[in-house]
Amino acid sequence: MISKTLCIVLFGCFAASQSVANGPDSLRHPDEKRIRNIRKLTSGGTNAEAYFSFGDDRLIFQSTRPPYQCDQIFTMKLDGSQQRLVSTGKGRTTCGYFFPGNRRILYASTHGHGDDCPPPPDRSRGYVWGVFNAYDIYTADADGSNARLLTASNGYDAEATIAPNGRKIVFTSSRDGDLDLYTMNLNGTGIRRITTELGYDGGAFFSWDGRKIVYRGYHPKDSTEVGEYKALLAEQLVKPAKMEIFVCDAEGLVHTQLTNNGAANFAPFFHPSNKKIIFASNMNDPRGRNFELYLMDTDGSNLEQITFGGHFNSFPMFTRDGKKLVFVSDRYAQDPYEFNVFIADWVH
Repeated sequence: MISKTLCIVLFGCFAASQSVANGPDSLRHPDEKRIRNIRKLTSGGTNAEAYFSFGDDRLIFQSTRPPYQCDQIFTMKLDGSQQRLVSTGKGRTTCGYFFPGNRRILYASTHGHGDDCPPPPDRSRGYVWGVFNAYDIYTADADGSNARLLTASNGYDAEATIAPNGRKIVFTSSRDGDLDLYTMNLNGTGIRRITTELGYDGGAFFSWDGRKIVYRGYHPKDSTEVGEYKALLAEQLVKPAKMEIFVCDAEGLVHTQLTNNGAANFAPFFHPSNKKIIFASNMNDPRGRNFELYLMDTDGSNLEQITFGGHFNSFPMFTRDGKKLVFVSDRYAQDPYEFNVFIADWVH
């Protein structure tokens, strides 16, 4: 779970005017050489985490929009039409994903512990996220019907995604006392912990061949950081200001850190070639407010900035053929809390 609140609350992002390329591709910043023909799929509200179906013909995403007071899960076609609520409309949800075959969906929700939205985190503790123990992972038919519990624990269970080869789910849980990554079968069996280092590991995605997992992580080192992390986690909170990108094998045996810039790096995703990783970061803004998309090799080299428009660009995902990219941005937003889903052609 990494939401638009990272930008809104943590770093005070805001909408502002910017220069754009002339002509039909008016949503593209002139320095954006890797993306073309950008189209806006949502209009208004706070939209995030839009991910393609296995058939690349639909998107599943989370959105806070009337009449809902916090995030619910929706689906839509690639032109933005047929937007439909597919979660229960109760509690708070996050991290929707399609199953292989596109007949079922996956998402995390707190609705099993109450109909109301969980109260927002206490900001007197600083800029923090809520990693609520009320989150459990559910499946449902693609239209939202027949929802059922897939996995649950006494802790936080969320941030679930499915390998492109359709064999495994990776998710984050605090079931063993820390925020670690786990894998499981599509039916919720065979749960296996794959990270053990103290700290927050999350936002994981498999490589296209299912052999690797890329994720974000914060691993406190000194006693002060460790104490703060443990105290916050006891209150179901984390402080996300510093996160790095890591990659490991699907069994969790070998872990490699790819970034080391002390910034908030998150939302990593493999290019279909499995040779590149795209991710979001505020590494180039001394104030930490502007988030852009970056591309790097799977060893962390050859870093390339992809987006330049707006103040917040994140949640990138490629189609299987690598020809399209979906992402979330505040470019040309009319409200400080407006984040929309965009789709673009990818330029190799």
